[in-house]
Amino acid sequence: MTARTSPESARDIPEATVARLPVYLRALTTLSEQGTGTCSSEDLAAAAGVNSAKLRKDLSYLGSYGTRGVGYDVDYLRYQIAREIGVTQDWPVVIVGIGNLGHALANFSGFRSRGFRVVALLDADPQRHREVVAGIDVRPFDDLEQIVRDHGVAIGVIATPALAAQDVADRMVGCGISSILNFAPVVLSVPDGVDVRKVDLSIELQILAYHEQRKAHGEAIADAGEATA
Repeated sequence: MTARTSPESARDIPEATVARLPVYLRALTTLSEQGTGTCSSEDLAAAAGVNSAKLRKDLSYLGSYGTRGVGYDVDYLRYQIAREIGVTQDWPVVIVGIGNLGHALANFSGFRSRGFRVVALLDADPQRHREVVAGIDVRPFDDLEQIVRDHGVAIGVIATPALAAQDVADRMVGCGISSILNFAPVVLSVPDGVDVRKVDLSIELQILAYHEQRKAHGEAIADAGEATA
């Protein structure tokens, strides 16, 4: 059975800070792999893409791990952040929807190195059940309850089309999954106590398109100004 942090031991950390902790962990991992033993808040902030004041504020929620005039011990701070966000333990994960996106997620090597072990790939399409992806047999979606029970799964990933996503979420919640990563382009309705993180790549592209349009508009105004000067 997978060990889990009890609610009583959880710190009251703002959601925005929680969202940045994995970024700090990734930056610290890179620094450690480069052989860096200590780093200043300025160096770590630059590696994480935030300002140093925000980083120091975020880390203050975890405790006092820096030394004035020396900085942070990279490996120690890395461990403390990993422990805080729960990736020093093993988290079994199930992925539902093994289309192109599901294949890509199943083959992503970064899950295991960050504490997440994909224990099952599920799909409702019988044609998928003959497939083996990343060394894992694709199983019928109806096996969900047994898999959750056998492996103690708390985290589910939805990579289905939008029309199927709510039904999948309902089944996940019904069999005890309490955290869902949703790649389907739809807003899920879940009970209190169930956490959902939504990843919508098309929205991210639209945001980039907005910024590109703004830059192009600014350049057009600048060119017009030069032409009339």
